[in-house]
Amino acid sequence: MIWGIAAIMSLNIVDTWFVAQLGEQQLAAISFTFPVTMVLISLGIGLMAGTASVLSRVLGSGAIVRVRRLTTDAALLATALALILSVLGLATMDWLFHAMGADAQLLPLIRDYMTVWYLGFVFFLVPMVGFGAIRATGDSKLQSNIMLGMALVNLILDPLLIFGLAGLPRMEMQGAALASLLARALSFVAGFWALHYSKKLITFTVPSTAQFWHSCRSVLHVGLPAAGTNIIIPIATAIVIAMVAQFGSNAVAGYGAASRIEQITLVVYFAMSAMIGPFVGQNLGAGEYARIEQALRLCWKFCLGSGLIIAIALALSAPFLLDLFTDSEEVSTPGRVYLWIVPVSFGLNGVVMIVNAAFNGLGRPMPAVAISLTRMFVLTVPLAYGLSRIWGVNGVFVGVAVANTLSGLMAWSWFRYHCRQRYSSAVATDAAKGAPAQHD
Repeated sequence: MIWGIAAIMSLNIVDTWFVAQLGEQQLAAISFTFPVTMVLISLGIGLMAGTASVLSRVLGSGAIVRVRRLTTDAALLATALALILSVLGLATMDWLFHAMGADAQLLPLIRDYMTVWYLGFVFFLVPMVGFGAIRATGDSKLQSNIMLGMALVNLILDPLLIFGLAGLPRMEMQGAALASLLARALSFVAGFWALHYSKKLITFTVPSTAQFWHSCRSVLHVGLPAAGTNIIIPIATAIVIAMVAQFGSNAVAGYGAASRIEQITLVVYFAMSAMIGPFVGQNLGAGEYARIEQALRLCWKFCLGSGLIIAIALALSAPFLLDLFTDSEEVSTPGRVYLWIVPVSFGLNGVVMIVNAAFNGLGRPMPAVAISLTRMFVLTVPLAYGLSRIWGVNGVFVGVAVANTLSGLMAWSWFRYHCRQRYSSAVATDAAKGAPAQHD
């Protein structure tokens, strides 16, 4: 999962690095696109989670005909959603980015990038559903190989299309988006081949309307709360970027570069959160409530320890890492400050990710939604705004770090309380039935 998630993240990081070589304006423009693309990516993550959840249960029952119907209908649902959202995105593009704080100089650059991105969205969303189906079969290696292949194609195409190498036209921002589109189109083809020829999970029979809607409801039962939890973060991030934009496009560019570095350093926590959901679900089914709490306690310790190491490493390497993106001191300074302040909270940020995934594994997605809402809109946005009035753009970064810290402590306390309450209830039930309680 670490390799697969790192490969997915590398698409945006590689795009950002090559675009940064075009200039500060281009780097600022692509930084404005991060929250919007993350909202759409979050929808894909939700659909992937919903598909994996329902298919894994049906696969366990051996109902292979139903599995094929669900997989095919989930792909059809993703196709329809991608087309609808692409049209909406193209229609509202200028209004949305202007509202986020992009000025008249940046809007044409943003338009060049996002027009291609929206047109190719179907090549992102449908493969995400395919990845969920593949994960449900237990074959994480195949999913990882497709993701790695996609990242490699993007890495090769980015410089060719952005700078017009090897006789190709120089496309700059459009080239970055087109490289990602072609890489995702490859994953679309590879995912279809894997699902149909390798896993035998695709059917070409036309479903009845009732069958299709039943499949959609099954996928969206888990997919919508999971998508909602993930969408909360980029929406709040868009508000944070609007705050940063008040201090100039160079501040946005520095923030954008630093946030891309942040993403790759958090990949281990993303991978752990992908694993902890199935782990919690399996142990819940076995009645091993104490084992769930023990596992989360180990995750807590790992997050705090690794978070400290990451924070120290980024503090020492921040100047070098920012120099990879830009040689402008006006851009690199806010990026360095971000990497000196925010990483101290990375460990507790990881706790939030893992606790949210664990609640989903318990079949209780609403606490995860509540934690994310509290973190972003009760803590991050007010703290970032308030502290920016005192310390400028540095105050925004301090607000983000404090919010991560407080939300991590809250998430851990909530999950621990829930586990103990559920474990105590199970013990009482077993005692009433005269059966021994299951414990570690």
